[in-house]
Amino acid sequence: MKIYNSLTGRKEELSLLQEGKVKIYVCGMTVYDDCHLGHARTFLSFDMIVRYLKFKNLEVEYVRNITDVDDNILERAKELSEEPLALTRRYISRMHSDFQALGMIVPDKEPKATENIKVIIELISVLIEKGHAYYEGQDVYFAVDSYKDYGKLSNQRMEEILSGSRIEIDKHKRNPADFVLWKKSREGLFWDSPWGEGRPGWHIECSAMSMNSLGKNFDIHAGGIDLKFPHHENEIAQSETSSGTKFANYWMHTGPLRIDREKMSKSLGNFLTIREALKNFSSEVLRYFLLSSHYRSPINFSVEGLNEAKSALDRIYNSTLDLNLKSKKDIGSTEYTKNFKKAMDDDFNAPEALAVLFDMAKNINRLKKGREFTKSALLASELISLAGPLGIIQQDPKIFLREGVDLKEKEIEDQIKEREEARQKGDYSSADMIRKNLLEENIILEDSKEGTFWRRR
Repeated sequence: MKIYNSLTGRKEELSLLQEGKVKIYVCGMTVYDDCHLGHARTFLSFDMIVRYLKFKNLEVEYVRNITDVDDNILERAKELSEEPLALTRRYISRMHSDFQALGMIVPDKEPKATENIKVIIELISVLIEKGHAYYEGQDVYFAVDSYKDYGKLSNQRMEEILSGSRIEIDKHKRNPADFVLWKKSREGLFWDSPWGEGRPGWHIECSAMSMNSLGKNFDIHAGGIDLKFPHHENEIAQSETSSGTKFANYWMHTGPLRIDREKMSKSLGNFLTIREALKNFSSEVLRYFLLSSHYRSPINFSVEGLNEAKSALDRIYNSTLDLNLKSKKDIGSTEYTKNFKKAMDDDFNAPEALAVLFDMAKNINRLKKGREFTKSALLASELISLAGPLGIIQQDPKIFLREGVDLKEKEIEDQIKEREEARQKGDYSSADMIRKNLLEENIILEDSKEGTFWRRR
């Protein structure tokens, strides 16, 4: 099986540190706002990758961190006049809800920066002791000149980094490219340290959490392409100088999600949240759309693309309709399985794998027309099994194909309001009936402290 290694710029055979086991760390969310479809693209890609590794009977240790202390978090908390930890708890809860709605598997570990301050301080201390970081009364900085391979991931020389990047001017730095490991501050969130009260820098958080969770050297480190420089570059520098060994053996990066050909991002204000998208399209349609381009390629968001994804899923689901599906032990392995695995073993080529599923659906329909129901049922069962790593075609086709789009947003909101009024009166029977009626229209309700959130199934 081959994967593209961003560190070397080529596809490489996956060679594991421990036979039969994969250790993977994915840089997770900085929790100060709702997740948007750009985030969904990245995390669904690695969800698919982890699912497929498990499909190949590999033991996967999957770690995805949460950054819950950061300048953006403190700024947002200040804007909202809210305690930073209350803000992050709220958005962590919403993130989990969004990811669950998209059918993402739960990571084996989900470390938070605020719960790893001791580990972070210990790592900074090691870097200072080894001469790779310095403290001269202000912030603690990493000395990039102390690491001769700095720039190897982004394939940049120091002069290119200094001329091509926005380097914050700070008179306390020895080199303009040096970056903060510990920021002295009593604003918002802060902890005691040997260098005064303050908080950790973003880059050191991930180095500490990944090595604490998976060891000093592990198999795969992953994230969005926007993290390649400087975040992942800085992680490598910190981790390898502190440990004296290679950090991650493979680096994987997802391409950006664009809207009107521009990257979807909070800073540009052109993002669509997962919650907003789920009001118009089901989770499986969003998943299909986001996996229909190779994970390393850019993908352009469009309503037309989502409608095409819905039509594609309808065709596949229709092929499995009204068949007596077989249990896993009865499913055979055909040429389709071989072709599906060939596509996925080639750097997780999901678009090629989806093409295999389409060919299967066409053949199933042909067999059904010829009244070869046993063969068509076996092939449909195989299709569903192969679609598992992609997280699609896992519902009852009759439920998926039952349209709920006739209900407009205002109608749904009115029913939710009516349900809330019934609950306030203690009329839980009527409230439950409204939930049940909406579910029959493929509308799922989720109650929280902030109110009721709804989405399409």
